[in-house]
Amino acid sequence: MHLSELSHPNQLHGLSTAELEAMARQIREKHLQVVATSGGHLGPGLGVVELTLALYQTLDLDHDRVVWDVGHQAYPHKLVTGRYKDFHTLRQKGGVAGYLKRSESRFDHFGAGHASTSISAALGMALARDRRGEDFKCVAVIGDGALTGGMALEAINHAGHLPHTKLLVVLNDNDMSISAPVGALSTHLNRMRLSKPVQFLSGSAEEAVKHLPFLHGELPTELKTLKESMKRLAVPKVGAVFEELGFTYVGPIDGHDIPEMVRTFQAAHRCEGPVLVHVATTKGKGYPYAEADQVGYHAQSAFDLATGKAYPSSKPKPPSWSKVFGQTLIKICEQDPRVVGITAAMATGTGLDLLEKALPGQYFDVGIAEQHAVTMAAGMACEGLRPVVAIYSTFLQRAYDQLIHDVGIQKLPVTFVLDRAGIVGADGPTHQGQYDISYLRAVPNFTVMAPKDEAELQRMLVTSIAHDGPCAIRIPRGEGEGVPLMDEGWQPLEIGRGELLTDGDDVLIVAYGAMVAPAMATAGLLQEKGLRAAVVNARFLRPLDEALILPLARRIGRVVTMEEGALPGGFGAAVVETFNDHELAIPVLRIGIPDLLVDHASPEQSKESLSLTPAQMADRIHERFGPVFRATVPTALAV
Repeated sequence: MHLSELSHPNQLHGLSTAELEAMARQIREKHLQVVATSGGHLGPGLGVVELTLALYQTLDLDHDRVVWDVGHQAYPHKLVTGRYKDFHTLRQKGGVAGYLKRSESRFDHFGAGHASTSISAALGMALARDRRGEDFKCVAVIGDGALTGGMALEAINHAGHLPHTKLLVVLNDNDMSISAPVGALSTHLNRMRLSKPVQFLSGSAEEAVKHLPFLHGELPTELKTLKESMKRLAVPKVGAVFEELGFTYVGPIDGHDIPEMVRTFQAAHRCEGPVLVHVATTKGKGYPYAEADQVGYHAQSAFDLATGKAYPSSKPKPPSWSKVFGQTLIKICEQDPRVVGITAAMATGTGLDLLEKALPGQYFDVGIAEQHAVTMAAGMACEGLRPVVAIYSTFLQRAYDQLIHDVGIQKLPVTFVLDRAGIVGADGPTHQGQYDISYLRAVPNFTVMAPKDEAELQRMLVTSIAHDGPCAIRIPRGEGEGVPLMDEGWQPLEIGRGELLTDGDDVLIVAYGAMVAPAMATAGLLQEKGLRAAVVNARFLRPLDEALILPLARRIGRVVTMEEGALPGGFGAAVVETFNDHELAIPVLRIGIPDLLVDHASPEQSKESLSLTPAQMADRIHERFGPVFRATVPTALAV
């Protein structure tokens, strides 16, 4: 059978090992071909090809449930669940999503783009199954990185206290940082522990002994000791932790040995209660470049399969916002030993990998633990340090209570740099940074800002670190504006002060952060129509520069706000509330992301679909204020 003929995962049932191995090669070929052409996650999926095929040999996916943590390791899952013919559209507008999506396939049992959620979701499904008296298997597949997330550990703790709830957790360990060696002895002992006689002795036999009349329902101390010794038979140190938490632990087993995994999963399904199967895989398996550089090939833009190198850009690009942030922070850290950088497993994405290499003593990576990162930073601030926490906008959502309770209320000097703020593109709804403006507006004692370009980012970083209170800076994904940069000597900004970039009498445009450049372009288009726009770079969301904005609004009488974020509770809402507080009744057009989810597409496509291009915004402004413009613009221009 060829992969292209596979429309249902149950068609894998009955295939020989040789046929499954051939299928694995086809999956890798397709995976590599598509990601090399259009970009996407590479290493995670290549590492779980055999795991996916072996697991699905033991499940009936018309009934059983599988929850893949994060979802970027689920490309093989997509290829065996009927999406082969559309896989070339991966992460493209209207195409196959880069993460699991319940609306895309009935086999995507739970959608996710953030880590550490799978065990909670699978356990919830298992509890619902038992409550309804149904019979199907529930499986969570989670990577060793995601297992560091507190939510995953909370779910394990809960599941371990449910000895009669059947749940299988597959730990995909592609780092081997917590694993004992894989080998024949481990394989043999795993089989023995999952065998029916040993399961009987440690389960049914115990119940039988306890019910002997002279024991009164209690197991003697000697037998309890014997039982615990049997449980720990062949359990490595890491497994003993899961056993103590109430799981039956098996592993580690070879994640590229299909027959062994099939036997292990089949045996695990027969166990009562929660089971954790520890599978050792190689991230990037089958592609030498990805195996050699597992961090660099976690995700890739389009690249040359033969060389493994990204295609060179047709023209030089400005440095990315993340790179400018990382380089600037290094300079600040060199001059001030109190300043430290903190990331939650996203060093490369946030630019903090540069700090790690330059000044490792002032760099901390806490793993996938955003809540811990924020409160740890708060503790550091209590002792005189100036922590800078770099986290994606979408991931900081996970630490909202810590922002309020541990940082905001205590007014601690912690700086947050929110990378990927705004529209991020192909990763889709789970990764769009569209909510941070709204959720940071309400946090007490916070100063919230966004730079118009990378030079202003440098000044905002200096401003934040010097400020005696919590600050947040949002920066977009991708390249900066290409403005000249200083290597040092940055002057701090006056907090709460924006700037008037260009003046005009027809309409006031107040733009925030990454929307300043499009606002200027929009003003240029309006100028071609004979309309003069005043453009304000707000710089600060909290506090808003009322001294600048209010007099301009009163004079001009028509206001447009621009933000690359959600309109509900956003920057435009802050401006409208300010006008209301000062009893200023003038029309305001708020431009931003409406109350909807932004699906996967290129950032340019998303902005066009949301009418956020300069040409579209100029048309919207003209349409909104058209009658007023026609009344004030000379007749020749109003035609």
